Amino acid sequence: MDDPLIKRETAGDRLQHPPHRETPLARVQAVPWLLFIVALALAVWFAWKAFGPEDLGDPLATSLTALEKQNKLTVFSAQLSPVVSSEDSQLFGALKSRQVAVIPARVDYTLDLSKMDRGRLAWNSATHTMDVQLPALIVGRPNLDEGRAQYLREGMWITNNAQARLTRNNTRLAEQQAVQQAANPVLIGLARTAAREAIGQNLAIPLQVAGYGDVKVNARFDGEAAPVR
Repeated sequence: MDDPLIKRETAGDRLQHPPHRETPLARVQAVPWLLFIVALALAVWFAWKAFGPEDLGDPLATSLTALEKQNKLTVFSAQLSPVVSSEDSQLFGALKSRQVAVIPARVDYTLDLSKMDRGRLAWNSATHTMDVQLPALIVGRPNLDEGRAQYLREGMWITNNAQARLTRNNTRLAEQQAVQQAANPVLIGLARTAAREAIGQNLAIPLQVAGYGDVKVNARFDGEAAPVR
Protein backbone atom coordinates (compact mmCIF):
# COMPACT_ATOMS: atom_id res chain seq x y z
CA MET A 1 0.00 0.00 0.00
CA ASP A 2 1.10 3.53 -0.60
CA ASP A 3 1.98 5.63 2.40
CA PRO A 4 -0.61 8.43 2.88
CA LEU A 5 2.13 10.75 4.04
CA ILE A 6 3.86 10.51 0.76
CA LYS A 7 0.65 11.41 -0.97
CA ARG A 8 0.17 14.44 1.22
CA GLU A 9 3.73 15.55 0.63
CA THR A 10 3.27 15.11 -3.07
CA ALA A 11 0.10 17.15 -3.04
CA GLY A 12 1.81 19.78 -0.92
CA ASP A 13 4.61 19.98 -3.33
CA ARG A 14 2.05 20.61 -6.07
CA LEU A 15 0.48 23.38 -4.03
CA GLN A 16 3.85 24.98 -3.33
CA HIS A 17 4.93 24.67 -6.96
CA PRO A 18 1.86 25.30 -9.17
CA PRO A 19 2.15 24.14 -12.83
CA HIS A 20 3.15 26.74 -15.47
CA ARG A 21 2.23 26.94 -19.21
CA GLU A 22 5.12 26.24 -21.53
CA THR A 23 5.49 28.31 -24.77
CA PRO A 24 5.02 26.06 -27.85
CA LEU A 25 8.27 25.24 -29.62
CA ALA A 26 6.87 26.17 -33.05
CA ARG A 27 6.04 29.70 -31.87
CA VAL A 28 9.53 30.15 -30.42
CA GLN A 29 11.14 29.05 -33.70
CA ALA A 30 8.81 31.21 -35.87
CA VAL A 31 9.80 34.50 -34.27
CA PRO A 32 13.32 34.72 -35.78
CA TRP A 33 12.01 33.74 -39.24
CA LEU A 34 9.28 36.35 -39.06
CA LEU A 35 11.82 39.02 -38.20
CA PHE A 36 14.02 37.87 -41.08
CA ILE A 37 11.14 38.02 -43.59
CA VAL A 38 10.16 41.51 -42.43
CA ALA A 39 13.75 42.69 -42.73
CA LEU A 40 14.08 41.15 -46.20
CA ALA A 41 10.86 42.80 -47.37
CA LEU A 42 12.05 46.18 -46.13
CA ALA A 43 15.40 45.72 -47.85
CA VAL A 44 13.72 44.85 -51.16
CA TRP A 45 11.36 47.81 -50.89
CA PHE A 46 14.18 50.28 -50.17
CA ALA A 47 16.24 48.82 -53.05
CA TRP A 48 13.32 49.21 -55.46
CA LYS A 49 12.74 52.79 -54.34
CA ALA A 50 16.42 53.59 -54.75
CA PHE A 51 17.27 51.73 -57.95
CA GLY A 52 14.13 50.22 -59.51
CA PRO A 53 12.76 53.07 -61.69
CA GLU A 54 16.17 54.02 -63.05
CA ASP A 55 17.07 50.46 -63.98
CA LEU A 56 14.15 50.27 -66.41
CA GLY A 57 15.74 52.89 -68.64
CA ASP A 58 14.08 55.47 -70.85
CA PRO A 59 10.75 54.22 -72.29
CA LEU A 60 10.99 56.66 -75.20
CA ALA A 61 14.46 55.44 -76.14
CA THR A 62 13.27 51.83 -75.90
CA SER A 63 10.35 52.59 -78.22
CA LEU A 64 12.47 54.47 -80.76
CA THR A 65 14.94 51.59 -80.85
CA ALA A 66 12.09 49.19 -81.62
CA LEU A 67 10.85 51.43 -84.44
CA GLU A 68 14.29 52.00 -85.96
CA LYS A 69 14.56 48.30 -86.72
CA GLN A 70 11.79 48.72 -89.30
CA ASN A 71 12.49 51.76 -91.44
CA LYS A 72 9.42 51.07 -93.57
CA LEU A 73 6.52 49.06 -92.20
CA THR A 74 3.86 47.52 -94.46
CA VAL A 75 0.70 47.45 -92.38
CA PHE A 76 -1.97 46.44 -94.90
CA SER A 77 -2.35 45.06 -98.45
CA ALA A 78 -5.45 45.29 -100.61
CA GLN A 79 -6.22 42.90 -103.46
CA LEU A 80 -8.08 44.72 -106.24
CA SER A 81 -9.56 43.64 -109.56
CA PRO A 82 -9.95 46.59 -111.94
CA VAL A 83 -12.24 45.98 -114.93
CA VAL A 84 -11.35 48.17 -117.92
CA SER A 85 -11.93 48.27 -121.66
CA SER A 86 -10.25 49.86 -124.69
CA GLU A 87 -11.14 50.31 -128.34
CA ASP A 88 -8.99 50.47 -131.44
CA SER A 89 -9.66 51.17 -135.11
CA GLN A 90 -7.68 50.74 -138.32
CA LEU A 91 -8.10 51.54 -142.03
CA PHE A 92 -10.01 54.73 -141.31
CA GLY A 93 -12.38 52.96 -138.96
CA ALA A 94 -13.10 50.02 -141.23
CA LEU A 95 -11.56 47.58 -138.73
CA LYS A 96 -12.72 48.12 -135.18
CA SER A 97 -11.75 46.07 -132.15
CA ARG A 98 -12.47 46.15 -128.47
CA GLN A 99 -10.84 44.52 -125.49
CA VAL A 100 -12.22 44.09 -121.95
CA ALA A 101 -9.67 43.22 -119.29
CA VAL A 102 -9.77 42.15 -115.65
CA ILE A 103 -6.28 42.68 -114.21
CA PRO A 104 -5.64 41.73 -110.54
CA ALA A 105 -3.68 44.32 -108.60
CA ARG A 106 -2.18 44.60 -105.13
CA VAL A 107 -1.70 47.85 -103.23
CA ASP A 108 0.44 48.10 -100.08
CA TYR A 109 -0.16 50.63 -97.32
CA THR A 110 3.00 51.53 -95.42
CA LEU A 111 4.35 53.74 -92.64
CA ASP A 112 7.60 55.68 -92.97
CA LEU A 113 9.07 55.03 -89.52
CA SER A 114 12.17 57.10 -90.31
CA LYS A 115 10.01 60.14 -89.50
CA MET A 116 9.44 58.96 -85.94
CA ASP A 117 11.29 60.90 -83.23
CA ARG A 118 10.87 61.67 -79.52
CA GLY A 119 8.49 64.49 -80.33
CA ARG A 120 5.96 61.95 -81.61
CA LEU A 121 6.01 59.90 -78.38
CA ALA A 122 4.61 60.67 -74.94
CA TRP A 123 4.92 58.37 -71.92
CA ASN A 124 2.55 58.41 -68.94
CA SER A 125 4.32 56.63 -66.08
CA ALA A 126 1.24 56.67 -63.85
CA THR A 127 -0.93 54.69 -66.28
CA HIS A 128 1.87 52.94 -68.21
CA THR A 129 0.50 54.41 -71.44
CA MET A 130 2.46 55.39 -74.54
CA ASP A 131 0.85 57.94 -76.88
CA VAL A 132 2.15 57.77 -80.45
CA GLN A 133 1.55 60.24 -83.28
CA LEU A 134 2.03 58.51 -86.62
CA PRO A 135 2.95 60.12 -89.94
CA ALA A 136 0.50 59.96 -92.81
CA LEU A 137 -0.17 56.57 -94.31
CA ILE A 138 1.56 55.93 -97.65
CA VAL A 139 -0.53 54.29 -100.36
CA GLY A 140 1.83 52.42 -102.66
CA ARG A 141 1.74 52.17 -106.42
CA PRO A 142 -0.52 49.34 -107.64
CA ASN A 143 1.32 46.15 -108.56
CA LEU A 144 -0.53 44.70 -111.54
CA ASP A 145 -0.43 40.93 -112.01
CA GLU A 146 -0.84 40.74 -115.78
CA GLY A 147 0.06 37.06 -115.68
CA ARG A 148 -3.37 36.37 -114.16
CA ALA A 149 -5.24 38.91 -116.26
CA GLN A 150 -8.35 37.85 -118.19
CA TYR A 151 -9.17 39.35 -121.60
CA LEU A 152 -12.25 39.42 -123.77
CA ARG A 153 -11.69 40.66 -127.32
CA GLU A 154 -14.27 41.69 -129.92
CA GLY A 155 -13.64 42.39 -133.59
CA MET A 156 -13.66 40.75 -137.02
CA TRP A 157 -9.91 40.94 -137.39
CA ILE A 158 -7.51 42.01 -134.62
CA THR A 159 -3.94 42.44 -135.74
CA ASN A 160 -0.97 41.93 -133.44
CA ASN A 161 -0.31 45.67 -133.38
CA ALA A 162 -3.93 46.39 -132.48
CA GLN A 163 -3.85 43.80 -129.72
CA ALA A 164 -0.65 45.29 -128.28
CA ARG A 165 -2.22 48.77 -128.27
CA LEU A 166 -5.36 47.48 -126.56
CA THR A 167 -3.31 45.71 -123.90
CA ARG A 168 -1.15 48.79 -123.21
CA ASN A 169 -4.21 50.99 -122.90
CA ASN A 170 -5.95 48.56 -120.60
CA THR A 171 -2.86 48.27 -118.41
CA ARG A 172 -2.70 52.05 -118.06
CA LEU A 173 -6.43 52.27 -117.30
CA ALA A 174 -6.23 49.40 -114.79
CA GLU A 175 -3.43 51.15 -112.90
CA GLN A 176 -5.42 54.39 -112.76
CA GLN A 177 -8.52 52.58 -111.57
CA ALA A 178 -6.53 50.69 -108.91
CA VAL A 179 -5.17 53.99 -107.57
CA GLN A 180 -8.72 55.30 -107.23
CA GLN A 181 -9.94 52.12 -105.57
CA ALA A 182 -7.02 52.13 -103.13
CA ALA A 183 -8.01 55.62 -101.96
CA ASN A 184 -11.45 54.38 -100.97
CA PRO A 185 -12.26 55.56 -97.41
CA VAL A 186 -13.16 52.01 -96.35
CA LEU A 187 -9.75 50.65 -97.37
CA ILE A 188 -7.97 53.64 -95.84
CA GLY A 189 -9.83 53.01 -92.58
CA LEU A 190 -8.86 49.34 -92.57
CA ALA A 191 -5.23 50.23 -93.26
CA ARG A 192 -5.15 52.77 -90.42
CA THR A 193 -6.65 50.26 -88.00
CA ALA A 194 -4.03 47.70 -89.03
CA ALA A 195 -1.30 50.33 -88.59
CA ARG A 196 -2.42 51.18 -85.05
CA GLU A 197 -2.48 47.50 -84.11
CA ALA A 198 0.96 46.87 -85.62
CA ILE A 199 2.52 49.86 -83.87
CA GLY A 200 0.84 48.86 -80.61
CA GLN A 201 2.41 45.41 -80.73
CA ASN A 202 5.80 46.69 -81.86
CA LEU A 203 5.99 49.09 -78.91
CA ALA A 204 4.15 47.24 -76.14
CA ILE A 205 6.21 44.06 -76.30
CA PRO A 206 9.67 45.72 -75.95
CA LEU A 207 8.39 47.86 -73.06
CA GLN A 208 6.96 44.80 -71.31
CA VAL A 209 10.24 42.95 -71.75
CA ALA A 210 12.05 45.99 -70.33
CA GLY A 211 9.99 45.64 -67.16
CA TYR A 212 7.22 48.19 -67.53
CA GLY A 213 4.46 45.63 -67.01
CA ASP A 214 1.13 45.85 -68.78
CA VAL A 215 1.63 48.68 -71.29
CA LYS A 216 -1.09 50.36 -73.33
CA VAL A 217 -0.29 52.09 -76.64
CA ASN A 218 -2.55 54.79 -78.10
CA ALA A 219 -1.61 55.49 -81.73
CA ARG A 220 -3.11 58.22 -83.87
CA PHE A 221 -2.26 59.75 -87.23
CA ASP A 222 -1.32 63.32 -88.00
CA GLY A 223 -4.46 65.41 -88.01
CA GLU A 224 -6.42 63.09 -85.73
CA ALA A 225 -7.58 64.33 -82.34
CA ALA A 226 -5.65 63.23 -79.27
CA PRO A 227 -7.37 60.64 -77.02
CA VAL A 228 -9.59 62.06 -74.30
CA ARG A 229 -8.25 61.49 -70.80
